[in-house]
Amino acid sequence: MNTVKKIMLLLITGMMLMGASCKSKKETDNSTTKKDTVLVKTMSVKKDTIDRSIEYTASLAAFKEVHFAPAMAGRIKQFYVEIGSNVVKGQVIAVMDSTGLEQSRIALIKAATDFSRMDTLKKSNSVSAQAYDIAKTAYEIAKSSYQNLLNNTQLKAPISGVISGKYFEDGEIYSGTPVTSIGKPAIVSIVQISELKALVSITASYYPLITEGMKAVISNELYPDMVISGQIYKVYPTIDNTTKTFTCEVKIENQSLKLRPGMFAKIKLELGEGQAIMIPTIALVKETGTNNMYVYINNKGVAKKVKVTTGIIVDDKTKIVEGLNDGDELIVVGQNKLVDQSPITIEN
Repeated sequence: MNTVKKIMLLLITGMMLMGASCKSKKETDNSTTKKDTVLVKTMSVKKDTIDRSIEYTASLAAFKEVHFAPAMAGRIKQFYVEIGSNVVKGQVIAVMDSTGLEQSRIALIKAATDFSRMDTLKKSNSVSAQAYDIAKTAYEIAKSSYQNLLNNTQLKAPISGVISGKYFEDGEIYSGTPVTSIGKPAIVSIVQISELKALVSITASYYPLITEGMKAVISNELYPDMVISGQIYKVYPTIDNTTKTFTCEVKIENQSLKLRPGMFAKIKLELGEGQAIMIPTIALVKETGTNNMYVYINNKGVAKKVKVTTGIIVDDKTKIVEGLNDGDELIVVGQNKLVDQSPITIEN
């Protein structure tokens, strides 16, 4: 009887130990599962109505720039301008040596006299048609030659603007050799700065929305309170295959002449209202060593890593151009602790 009692006691003790062991294992498993999951907060992705605008930084340039040079080499007799001088179109800015011009003027007077004489004789039928034609041709050649030399002697500004460069002095010889600093032959450079321009590279997805004549708002950090207006002057017809951008030329009013070529400015284009997915910027994760941006979404209790293409930033939100859809459950807190396929627990 004592033996039976001992056996029963041993069996009961063994069952109790097994139960305790199973309970301990279950608790350990639950503890491990809870420890391996990441506590996160999520939000539902949806499209919002936004005022679409894009902003780019660009360098300002003169609306027109001319590197002016004589048609022929020669000695520069005198300049009438210096760097910074304002000139108007047609104004004489320099004169070249006039020795050749004087010889051409004398030749023109002689040719004009001969032709006048022939014209008088022709009216009385006292000269052959051939002699008359020869005199007429000689006169026209002499007149053209004189006019060309005159244009090459009295050098006139081809545009209105400001002298931005002067590369010779009085008495020096212009040979036609390119000026090192500009890479072109010139005696002066003239820039038109009452209007400026900026070349802006715009993301290809906006190509259908950008049209010539579209208004632009320009700001410059040197004049934060100044209202500057502009407009799209040209839209280039091709898209760069490498950068996936296209170029547009913005004309900028500068009647005050406060803005100057070489300054930086922000160019803002208003594109009207549109639908866009906007997410908290804090939800974005940048891949180390690249410019790739990612987010994490809840995929049946695990975090799914999704590459996204971003657009404009408005306050604390960023536009998502590609990568997310309406209804996706975006992880907005805890994403920095995640890797792809991490198990997650959503905080209520």
